[in-house]
Amino acid sequence: LERIAMYMQEKEDVYDLMWNDHVTYGNVHKKGEWELSTYNFEMADVEMLLKMFHMYEEEGKKVGKEGLVLPAYDYCLKCSHTFNLLDARGAISVTERTLYIDRIRNLARLVAKNYLAQREEMGYPLGLRISDCGMRNEQKN
Repeated sequence: LERIAMYMQEKEDVYDLMWNDHVTYGNVHKKGEWELSTYNFEMADVEMLLKMFHMYEEEGKKVGKEGLVLPAYDYCLKCSHTFNLLDARGAISVTERTLYIDRIRNLARLVAKNYLAQREEMGYPLGLRISDCGMRNEQKN
């Protein structure tokens, strides 16, 4: 949305966008952006984040195995965000990065499989079956 607004208002800097007649986007968001950047790149506690990632992953697997799609999805998102914080802090090596991404992908795969099973059990009330979308069997896995 910001890029569209920048084009429409002919602005080069997102912070110069007019929020209303008297307030800019920068007035509303710049301080918060600075605070989040300071935390993400300088202050986030790496040891705590490593523990949190593990806890989120384990809880996501646990609720995923119980077929609770939305809680498992929420924990998948928490893992992704925590990974991004760890990456921003430079706490993950190139090799570890791949392993963390695999762990998040595995949790996302569990969520997706459970979601499809849940939709199938409900008779696909919101849309088409995978087979109706032209996907081949090998694409379903």
